[in-house]
Amino acid sequence: MAEQTPPAPGPPRSAARDRLLRTASALFYAEGVRAVGVDRVVAEASVTRATFYRHFAGKEALVVAYLQAVDDATRSRAGQQPDDPAEVASWLRRLTSQIGDELCRPGFRGCAFINAAAEYPDPASPVRVAVREHREWLQGTATAALARTGHPDPRAAGGRWMTLRDGAMVGAYLGDVEQARTTLRAGVEDLLAGR
Repeated sequence: MAEQTPPAPGPPRSAARDRLLRTASALFYAEGVRAVGVDRVVAEASVTRATFYRHFAGKEALVVAYLQAVDDATRSRAGQQPDDPAEVASWLRRLTSQIGDELCRPGFRGCAFINAAAEYPDPASPVRVAVREHREWLQGTATAALARTGHPDPRAAGGRWMTLRDGAMVGAYLGDVEQARTTLRAGVEDLLAGR
């Protein structure tokens, strides 16, 4: 797998910043980014506006921090691909299964990145940049795994894996969770079989 550049260090950690981010993350995911204002986040996090602005330049910076936290958690759950190519298929199945399990989580409202992209249509906005970086990493990770399993066209297969994942996220939120999870898992098996 290609070596990745570590992210730039963020603002210093503090209990107030963590509370703001935790509060905003829960609200943004449950209600939508545009539906939740800074005043509400400040009130529910029990901090002052001055404290908010000490840690974030504005709401958009808070949204980016929220997405970065989701990205960090996703990368942590995924872990590193195993060194042994024979174990990569199991690793990709596990990653896909984690996504499938996420669909069944209480309060599931789809993908935080797809939701944020829908609310920020400008592709040049920092929010969309964060969305794009996450999606490029996720698809690149799947593509690299499929290449290591010997798939004849890993780039196309990685794109199909990402589409399966996106479809499962939206399908589970809007419809039948079990069908979305079953389709996602069956799709990864087809990809691992070289189809």
